[in-house]
Amino acid sequence: MLRSLVRLQRHLPGARSHQHVFKSAHSTATAERRKFYEDVSIAQGEGGLYEINLDKRKLKTPGGKLFAVPNEALAVAVATEWDSQRATLKFYTMHLTTLCNTVLDNPTQRDKHQMISAALKFLETDTVCFRVDEPSGLVDLQRNEWDPVLHWIENRYNVVIGSSSSILGPEIPDVTKETFRQHLSSYNFWSLTGLEYIITQLKSVVLSLGVIDRHLTVEEAVLLSRLEEEYQIQFWGNVEWAHDYDMYELRARTAAGALFVHLSSESSTVKRKLLQD
Repeated sequence: MLRSLVRLQRHLPGARSHQHVFKSAHSTATAERRKFYEDVSIAQGEGGLYEINLDKRKLKTPGGKLFAVPNEALAVAVATEWDSQRATLKFYTMHLTTLCNTVLDNPTQRDKHQMISAALKFLETDTVCFRVDEPSGLVDLQRNEWDPVLHWIENRYNVVIGSSSSILGPEIPDVTKETFRQHLSSYNFWSLTGLEYIITQLKSVVLSLGVIDRHLTVEEAVLLSRLEEEYQIQFWGNVEWAHDYDMYELRARTAAGALFVHLSSESSTVKRKLLQD
């Protein structure tokens, strides 16, 4: 059924490309800035950190800190975002840069413990755990598409999560929460920032870990997070371009978050593969 939804989503009314609308919708909501540099380069600075240079000027965060990332692979990815900009800087397309700024400036001054607690709150209201009683078609769709992912994560982490059609949702055992708390504690601050970003996009710890563990593709995870909406669209259609815009944006943010997690916990193997590609 998920594959049929993928095909369906591509052929729904309004599912053709609307790049001109996509661009104008953003430009009215987000400030843009004229490009002020020609060349983008990276350089290794103090402490083995990597910096981004725009011409001969070092990139700074919005908070005024030196923009320095922990490894070369992430620096290359960020530099690519800046290098791909044209006459106007579209900051809303620069998700990796934004995530780095969030880590470096840490505007809310949170530590790992607070970030993990915030992420785990989504487990209590996880998208795939809340089920409907009707209509029967949606009941079946949720069971057929969400149950396999739920079973996968329960087996993968040896936990019990469950699902419920109650407004209160399933009661998550304390031992399950503790297992995930310990797992999230294994992430460094950078990677945890990326994972939390994915969780907030998908409203799901289950789907987010599915993406990070490469059990789900970004496209699959996004569709699963929007299962009810996609089901309703089959019958009622969608606003001409809004569905496409939301879908593309959610895919872009989720993909960027997943890339950020992997690059910020980068190994020599990841680096070699990135440079080879």
